[in-house]
Amino acid sequence: MRLLRIAAGVEAVSLVVLLGNLVTVHTKTISTFAGPLHGISYVVVVVAASLVPSAAGWRAFLPGIGGLLALRRARSHARPPACGAQEG
Repeated sequence: MRLLRIAAGVEAVSLVVLLGNLVTVHTKTISTFAGPLHGISYVVVVVAASLVPSAAGWRAFLPGIGGLLALRRARSHARPPACGAQEG
């Protein structure tokens, strides 16, 4: 789950950097470094989400936000259900 969390963050940030670069200055150096970083982190997100049973791997295939969605799904299913009765 830690690998998924890191890769999802890197994927999202690298996509923001790529799109920001495209909209503003379009510097080739930024594209040269951020492009492969985004691609590798995307692949890592897909693989890591497939290793977490509750992550619903299809979400990971959405570029940019898929890893964050899969991570959110995995976290929500990892929590124990809330119980109204307290032991006492």
